[in-house]
Formats: sequence, C-alpha cells, structure tokens
Amino acid sequence: MKAGLIYTSTTPELIALVEKEVKEQLGEDVELYSAQDPSILAEVRDAGYVTANAAARLIGMYMKAVQEGCDALLNICSSVGEVADSVQDVARYIGVPIVRIDEDMCRDAVRTGTRIGVMATLETTLEPTKNTIRRMGRECGRQITIVDCLVENAFGLDPDAFRARMAECAEKIADQVDVIVFAQGSMAYCEEYIADKVHKTVLSSPRYGARDLRRALIRKGVIR
Repeated sequence: MKAGLIYTSTTPELIALVEKEVKEQLGEDVELYSAQDPSILAEVRDAGYVTANAAARLIGMYMKAVQEGCDALLNICSSVGEVADSVQDVARYIGVPIVRIDEDMCRDAVRTGTRIGVMATLETTLEPTKNTIRRMGRECGRQITIVDCLVENAFGLDPDAFRARMAECAEKIADQVDVIVFAQGSMAYCEEYIADKVHKTVLSSPRYGARDLRRALIRKGVIR
C-alpha cells in the first residue's frame, strides 16, 4: 500500500505530525510518497487567490503521484483544498481517491457547535476553510456562524513565539465561539496548548485527514 502526501507548505513539525498520524491509521509498513512544492502556496499567497497556474501545478502533482503508484492521496494544504474538490470526478474515474485533510475536521466542527472560530495565519486559507464549514453546515442541517481570526505576523515564527501569538489571538474570540478550527495543518502542534488556554474545543486537521485517508482506502478495498 502506498499513500501520497501532497504538500504546498512544509515545516518539520507538519511533516512529522502528518506522517505520524498516517502511520497510526495505516500501519508502520505503509509506503509514503511525499511530494512538496512550497512555491504553489507562495504564488497563492502573493496573488490572494488560487491562480490557474498554481491549480494546474497542484493537479500535476496529483497525477505524478498516481503515476508513481499511489493508492490514495492526501491533499495537505487547506489554501488549495478546493483544487482537490475540483478533481473528484477524475479521482473516481482513475480509482485513486484524493482526500482533503480538512474536510472531516470541518464536519466535526459543525457537529460540535454552531459558533465556529476559524484561525489562520494566511488570509488565503480563511475562505476555503469557511466555505467547507458552510458546506458541512448545509449537509448536516445546522445553522452556523463563523468568526474569523487572522493570526497576523505569525507565519515563520519559531514554535514558542508562534504558540504565544496563537494564544493571544484565540483569547480574543474565545467568548464568541463554541469551537475553534485551525485552518492550517501546520498549526496543529498548538492544539492542546490553545485548548488549555481558552477552555474551548480546538480542532486541527492532520488526524482527521489521516482517518479520512484510511476510510478512502477501505472503500477502495485496499485495507479492511
């Protein structure tokens, strides 16, 4: 069994956590194919939206992973999650599921509360995550409100400074929300820290993505 991990942003913490969660779900013997192109996210960040060029390059990464024999793919960057949505017909046709890391997290957020805070360090990640939460609200028949929380000047900080900046921003929205969603997988190492600080349910995507990847492989018949 071979799982493709498709990154458009990489930090050592994110890679280590994603690989840990995937191996917990699929076993230590799973073969991991890792494809990384941070320039895609850089282009999206500079433009303020997913450009045609960025989307085409990401889709090319999916197809390369298929050619390399991957049984399923995990799209790890939420900023470009809607690109993964756009190729679902192709994924079904070729028999290689392309799983968004954040979709099941957004579904769980809607089931957990109706007032949902969305934290992100990049503005380009807010809208795709909010769109997914709204879609899950419709699917679950829940009326929700979303509170934005853009954690400015946090991108690239060292882990201790990042935690402090996250806590400062989370405390500003804590009274307005039932649950806090981290829009980027790279924020996941702060999950327990922020939950303890603000006494709210906090959700991050790597464990959800790994579980969803496992379910996709079960549906495909690769594992039981």
